[in-house]
Amino acid sequence: MDGVTDAAVSEVEQFGPDYFQDPLGYFERVRDEGPVVPVQLPDGGQYWLITRYPDVRAALADPRLHKDYVRKLAGPDWQPDPMTMFLNVHMLVADPPDHTRLRKLVTRVFTARRIAGLRPRIEAITASLLDAMADRAEAGSGEVDLIESFAFPLPVTVICELLGVPAGDQEDFKVWSHAILSSVGSQADGVAAGTAMYHYFTKLVAAKRATRADDLISALVDARDSDDSLDERELLAMLFLLLVAGHETTANLIATGTLALLTNPAELARLRSEPGLLPGAVEELLRYSNPLNHATERFTLEPVEIGGVTIPARSWVLCVTSSANRDPGRFADPDRLDVGRDAGGHVAFGHGIHYCLGAPLARLEGEIAFGALLSRFPGLSLAVDPATLRWRPSSLIHGLETLPVRLG
Repeated sequence: MDGVTDAAVSEVEQFGPDYFQDPLGYFERVRDEGPVVPVQLPDGGQYWLITRYPDVRAALADPRLHKDYVRKLAGPDWQPDPMTMFLNVHMLVADPPDHTRLRKLVTRVFTARRIAGLRPRIEAITASLLDAMADRAEAGSGEVDLIESFAFPLPVTVICELLGVPAGDQEDFKVWSHAILSSVGSQADGVAAGTAMYHYFTKLVAAKRATRADDLISALVDARDSDDSLDERELLAMLFLLLVAGHETTANLIATGTLALLTNPAELARLRSEPGLLPGAVEELLRYSNPLNHATERFTLEPVEIGGVTIPARSWVLCVTSSANRDPGRFADPDRLDVGRDAGGHVAFGHGIHYCLGAPLARLEGEIAFGALLSRFPGLSLAVDPATLRWRPSSLIHGLETLPVRLG
């Protein structure tokens, strides 16, 4: 990706290593400075941050901000290995018409009707996980890690069943996903994780070709083999994207949303006393907790003016959705959790053609998860001082490493 022009280091604010533990604090300061500001993240990456709600929403739908860096930035001489291409040709890093073609292949699976039909199965998985969590707490000290016991296995089990991936492999997915999305550590760790996923999906696709099933992977294999609507690299990349995106956002929503409720006891009590607020409360928790810090990277090919600031050609851009969701110009008293708030218009799932395909599924999983968790454990409480909790060292992901709780 040589040739991408970044703002000079001397002209940008350099985010410190504590950025990962308080990204909203950094974003608030940058949002106050100006609508579009150049910064350097702790991993050394330099970006123009778009932080205010109207600018973020407009930028997310702006065709001048591109995604397909493989075709538009790398150049014809770039010859990556198959694993690298596997990670870089899915629809989240594609522009029309490729994005339109790829998204159409899976849109029919993520219909509102089909997602609604998953409710009984999601409720059954939820009940089973809560039973196991209660047994674990009773057999031990009464303390469990909500992420390990519930927030992670619920969405990963659901997406594995929908795709047709053996649920027994879910712990591998957790390790691989964390390594790929981490902003610290060695690049070799991310490459190793990507290589492992590449080989895993290669074998799984071969197995589906041999024996078709009623699952999404089989449907995508049929599309690949019957009408060439996607090539083999795109097929593998699609599986990577659906699996990672299909559990990361929801797992973080459940964990960070639970933390938000436990540290706002009045709102927790209000939600318990008025369960009809739950669907709207999920939207508020998405806005307030922000499972992602920002949307995935975009870049310019020409100078682009946003919010009165001109971003140079060949620059990287981040639309900071978590900052937009805390913009006082859009949401009154934005740093206050209000489970009765009309949080409509939040951009936790993005906006424009890259709006999260799995948003209906994430909403359903969140509604079932929070409803069952709060009903089953009325004495649920934090087992540690919230100030001691650690956040994953990822620029993209806003997720806790652990969330120790007592079930009461």
